[in-house]
Amino acid sequence: MADPASIKKAFERNRKAVELRPQIGKSNAVTKVRLFDGTTCKVEHKHWKFKVDIGKSEGGNDAGPGPGILERGALGSCLAIAYSQQAAVMEIPVDHIEVEVESRFDARGMLGIDDRPPGFESLHYRVFIESPAEKEEILAVIENADRLSPVLDDFRRAIPVTSEISIKSIEPKHED
Repeated sequence: MADPASIKKAFERNRKAVELRPQIGKSNAVTKVRLFDGTTCKVEHKHWKFKVDIGKSEGGNDAGPGPGILERGALGSCLAIAYSQQAAVMEIPVDHIEVEVESRFDARGMLGIDDRPPGFESLHYRVFIESPAEKEEILAVIENADRLSPVLDDFRRAIPVTSEISIKSIEPKHED
């Protein structure tokens, strides 16, 4: 289990390494997604493999969590981990961290009914922390963690998105 001392040590080691050699702080990551069974996706990243799908009411197989669940989970988990890291770095004891992420969504955009954006209308998160520390100390942990959270930043700031399309023509199958 990751304890506060090892979390702090790793954070400080990584911070120092990137301060000394900024280029090691830059990286690319690739996650592969392959569709099968109509709506089910196999997601692979390094040694992790999991399924993503949509629910049966949407025509899917309900074989895994949907993309929106993963978006909320990415934000909530990034924040919870950041709170744990910052508490460790600041040497503030924390007994329990929970983050609840709520999204507002209007399916009319996704279904092409009108021209509203097809994604979330808004996100709201609630943080629950149990700690013997003073409230001001916990608020400082949250402020630092929110400022340093890459996923929170991704949601708050428009980031460039590009695409590349590759289409392979195949001969139609003929029934004999």
